Amino acid sequence: MLAAGVSGAGAVAQAELLRAAHRARLAGLYRPAAAAVAVVTRLRAARSGAPDHRLADLVAGLRELLDLTTALSTGSGPVAELRGTARQAYGEEGGLRLYGLFTEPVLTATHAGVVSWAVDAGGRLSTVAEVMPHGDAAAAAPQAVGAGNRTVRLGEAPLSHREFSRAGLAVQGATRSAAGRLGAGASVRAVRAAGVAWTAEPVAALWAEPAAAQVARALAAESLPYEGRPAGSDLLFLDVTLLGPAPAGPGGAPRLLARCEGGADGADGADGGLVVGLCTGHEHPGLAFRANLALLATTPGLRLRVIGRLERSDRPELRLLAIGTPPEPSTAPEAPGLPSLAVPADRADRVNLGLERLQTADLRTTDLQTATATDAVPGFPVGLPSEAPYGPPVHVLGRRVEQAVTTGRHALAPSAATAAADGSLLRAAGLVTAAELLDALRAAADDRRRDVFGRVVPDDHDAFAGSWLAAACYTEELAAALCAAAWAGEPAMDRHRGEV
Repeated sequence: MLAAGVSGAGAVAQAELLRAAHRARLAGLYRPAAAAVAVVTRLRAARSGAPDHRLADLVAGLRELLDLTTALSTGSGPVAELRGTARQAYGEEGGLRLYGLFTEPVLTATHAGVVSWAVDAGGRLSTVAEVMPHGDAAAAAPQAVGAGNRTVRLGEAPLSHREFSRAGLAVQGATRSAAGRLGAGASVRAVRAAGVAWTAEPVAALWAEPAAAQVARALAAESLPYEGRPAGSDLLFLDVTLLGPAPAGPGGAPRLLARCEGGADGADGADGGLVVGLCTGHEHPGLAFRANLALLATTPGLRLRVIGRLERSDRPELRLLAIGTPPEPSTAPEAPGLPSLAVPADRADRVNLGLERLQTADLRTTDLQTATATDAVPGFPVGLPSEAPYGPPVHVLGRRVEQAVTTGRHALAPSAATAAADGSLLRAAGLVTAAELLDALRAAADDRRRDVFGRVVPDDHDAFAGSWLAAACYTEELAAALCAAAWAGEPAMDRHRGEV
């Protein structure tokens, strides 16, 4: 499949991989089997042009599958962790006092629904899901939005997921998996209880952790099996001040710049604080993410308490999931005329951005109604940070890795001049290993034996897959290191020093 690329991996190649996944599941290799099915699902989304397709997800799926099978074949990792489990195990938790945090829509090529997040008295995150298969892509988004109004399947508490994101539950006989998913067994009893504001304990403790530490936790969790990752390990909890719209990201996705309070002093910000790019939580136009982000971009100076998912990049980026009212500043009071969040009281000062649409009335503005991000506003930075490309040219190797997935191994045979230019660019930046991996990948892609008549002799593509996996893993590790350095506030042009 990797050798053929998306364009050449049709029904036959997909059926072969699904057959291999079935045999792996019968042999007790549950994690590789699930990874193989995920690759086929993402491949079909790529070939059909599904709205939720992301090339990065397909590359990550192939890398994980090849990495798992290589580790199992060579015995280079813990076998139990590599094999995975057939079902998640739930442990007894006894009584739990849960405080609703937010609800996000779930939308994939095969399933749609919502996941609600909650915090217990000890500060641990848990999830309750309402996700069902769908057979019609056109109806998937409405199904996800409608699932927010369904009753939470936890005991007999009569509240919906939207309500749970602002309320609480007192649970008896609770069960919870290692990943934080709450069980809904017959012995579970739950009654509705009061929720708390994001500025009150135990919820407020989530925002007390420094941003760099939260990023390190999220990056460390990515190396764990999906079913074993602690709930919310990839979420960031930040207090930000909106700066204004930024140039669109990959694929024309809208972006919004914000200054992170409590970030590294002087790190790319006009008056201190880390500048973070806020992206949509999901690209599907049927969800409310895009419209809400566009409306937020009209209110520079707005202070928010936000929850988002880390987007790994060589500059700080976050996929925005929910917003709320921040605590009052402990130092100087806010400048008069700055906008503020003014959602109705029944929303408990928070908004689930994927399920609920912000209205103009929810953003109280006065003097900034016609302001832009570059206007001279008291207490607001003048001018946005430069969006010009910077940092090491990691994309040179990353694009070739993605190109192989898209069009197959035959696409990695450019002219000698192009290959020399790529190698020179990487070596000039100090990325000697990246240059060597790219050379090895191209050599493996072009190493095709021929018979006496000059016809290509089919091979098993092992050498090419090994070279691609080495390049993909290197790109993954370097991207994680650059992301951590960016959130730590290191100067843009020096981020890759020490990582090379």
